[in-house]
Amino acid sequence: MKPSFRLAALSAALCVAAAAQAQLKPPPGTGAPAGPGLAAPAAPAAAPAAPAQAPGTISNPEAEKAGQLAAHAWLLLLDRRDWGSAWDASSAVFRQTVPLGSWMDGIPKVREPFGAMVERQPGQGMYKKTLPGRPDGDYVTVNFLTKFDKNPQVVETVTTVREPDGRWRVTGYTAR
Repeated sequence: MKPSFRLAALSAALCVAAAAQAQLKPPPGTGAPAGPGLAAPAAPAAAPAAPAQAPGTISNPEAEKAGQLAAHAWLLLLDRRDWGSAWDASSAVFRQTVPLGSWMDGIPKVREPFGAMVERQPGQGMYKKTLPGRPDGDYVTVNFLTKFDKNPQVVETVTTVREPDGRWRVTGYTAR
């Protein structure tokens, strides 16, 4: 196995493992016990002064990090052109809104012109309780500045939602 492939595989595995770890914590305020090996929700800390936020955005660092990790792990599936697994790993609302056949026909047309992913830098996650056209819930939107070999500057916007099982899953994706 080539060293660069091993490094990429290790990086992907670490991101997926981190996303899975982030999913182990029950949603705050659910009263769900942490259980053995699960982290209990942390007590709220004093928030540092933050820059102005978009309307409806709430500071929730734990949710922002969990949503960002889930979004990044999902993007790695797209980078591998594993379209079916990406659709399977998406939220229930995403799968209901975007039928598998439409996804399998459409996502290659979106991603293939960019070429192979070279580098990706995540932005800060933005936590919201509401999104237009979606039921109230826990949402995190992250913009990733991604460099592809055919397009050096693409902004990928991924929105994740915490589903009833406590896991963060992708509910929206755009690339510009």
